[in-house]
Amino acid sequence: MKHVIVFASGQGSNAAAIIDFFAGHDAVTVALIVCNNPKAGVVALARAHGIPLLLIDKATFSDAAAFARKLEGYNPALIVLAGFLWKVPETVVRAFAGKIINIHPALLPKYGGKGMYGMRVHEAVKAAGEAETGITIHWVNEHYDEGAAILQAYLPVAADDSPERIAQRIHRLEHYYLPRAIAFLLD
Repeated sequence: MKHVIVFASGQGSNAAAIIDFFAGHDAVTVALIVCNNPKAGVVALARAHGIPLLLIDKATFSDAAAFARKLEGYNPALIVLAGFLWKVPETVVRAFAGKIINIHPALLPKYGGKGMYGMRVHEAVKAAGEAETGITIHWVNEHYDEGAAILQAYLPVAADDSPERIAQRIHRLEHYYLPRAIAFLLD
């Protein structure tokens, strides 16, 4: 059985898509959800599915060596950042080199980097008058949103699209492609 660890900070819609995709799968399981927000919807999601949950704070996260050892105990084949808003410490990135991916709600390298997440990205795409946007699933390295791309999926931006409408359409792309990218990488 290949273990996937999912990091999330919010409602957990990408985590839910991953859990649903691998439900009943005989070779892949979500072994742990890591969250930095005790009020996030992903906390209830983990509990509802009986998935172990690791709530972390800045102190836990900053002791990167101890945190990496805790993750190693789950024997992850892949760590997935699915709406996780903290930068992963370099010690953890090195400990799991080639095993950490992130999903970003834009076509990197555009609209990436510190502070570019969620609605901020969609507002920036709209303000720039972009004709297209999309998602990027990429390897995580020591810099925000700079790891090598694994997959990009595009969608057109209509002149009358609002940032909220763009966000809805981006979520559909994320929910479809992220679980399939995980399955591809683990195959």
